[in-house]
Amino acid sequence: MIDPDLLLQGYRLGVFPMAVEDDSIEWFSPDPRAILPLEDFHVPHALRRLLRRSVFETTIDRAFSEVIEGCAKRKDTWINREIVESYTRLHELGHAHSVEAWKEGRLAGGLYGVAVGGAFFGESMFHRVTDASKIALVALVEHLRACKFVLLDTQWLTPHLQQFGGIEISRNHYLRLLRRAVELPRRFAESGV
Repeated sequence: MIDPDLLLQGYRLGVFPMAVEDDSIEWFSPDPRAILPLEDFHVPHALRRLLRRSVFETTIDRAFSEVIEGCAKRKDTWINREIVESYTRLHELGHAHSVEAWKEGRLAGGLYGVAVGGAFFGESMFHRVTDASKIALVALVEHLRACKFVLLDTQWLTPHLQQFGGIEISRNHYLRLLRRAVELPRRFAESGV
């Protein structure tokens, strides 16, 4: 298991761990780095309609283990047993969090990440029902805004994240934003999302 203090220090410095092909852990600091600007977060029209229909219920930290296991169940994954155990420990210590999307009482999708100061580091998302992970992302952004977070790190930019307003910035720019964000006295406290 990766030591929780080492993990948190890594995030403060702009690096994060991933399991590679031989199951060893390597640390990454992409350049460019992807973020989702909280003030410019865009909810696509079709998803806005789905939100209005209230098909999904969202919660925070209700099923962290199920969410990380859901994220790990992919053909190509960087989440091995050591990563699961390390982030589960971080969750137990109050630093790693999950947002769940439920449909008819069953876990339909979700995401997890790490909170340090006013920064949230999105790690992974999954869905069992179409759009469930997108609903969880919208709930996360609403929660981060309510808690006055200033940085949502997504590591790399994907077409999926671009549709929500995700952008790439240089590592140097990211590190400047990060230094300010991690010093803010913020709490990712549960509130009725």
